[in-house]
Order: sequence, then structure tokens, then C-alpha cells
Amino acid sequence: MDYGRELIKGNTQTIVLTILKNNPQHGYGIAREIEKRSGSALQFKEGTLYPALHALERDGLLTAAWELSESGPPRKVYAITPTGRVELAKRTRVWRDFTSAIDRLIGEDPDAQPI
Repeated sequence: MDYGRELIKGNTQTIVLTILKNNPQHGYGIAREIEKRSGSALQFKEGTLYPALHALERDGLLTAAWELSESGPPRKVYAITPTGRVELAKRTRVWRDFTSAIDRLIGEDPDAQPI
């Protein structure tokens, strides 16, 4: 089973909101920023990223606007809304509570060698 894929699937929207928290970005820029910040551990393809962007926009958590590009065709740029910021704060609290609980359950480093 691909556990990483399942974790990403359930947290894609939170990841996207986090990336957009400080600056609006176009889809390609969002994908590259996720890759960069995760040390290349997370790589989003169009089939994952764009459905999440559309859902976030539909739910009022993002806005989108077309911007002209100096080097090519216009690009759709996404920005977090005030409602999106509130939602991101909620999701961040839930994530931290969840990971804290899992850390308590797992206890020690699962890769540690017994003495």
C-alpha cells in the first residue's frame, strides 16, 4: 500500500492553502513550491492539483484570476480568501492535534534499533 499517497490525498487542500497563505501562485508555481518545501518528498501532478484548486475555489477558499504572462499565454493565478485563511487555521490545528496523538501512540522512533 502506498501510505504516502493516502496521506497526500487526505491533505491536498490543506497543503495548497498553506502554499497560498503568503503569495498568490499559478498552478505550476504551486506544484514547484510544494516540491521545494517538502525537499522533493511531495510531487503533485495535474490530476491531483487542479481538482483540489477547483474545489477550493468552488468552496470560496480561493479566488482565481487570469494574468498575462510575459513569456507565454495567460495563466490562472490563485489566491487564498479570508474564509480560506480561517479554514487553514482550523485544518492546521486539526493536523497538529492528529500528529501529536499519533506521535504519542507510536512512542519511540520506529526506526530505532533495540539495544
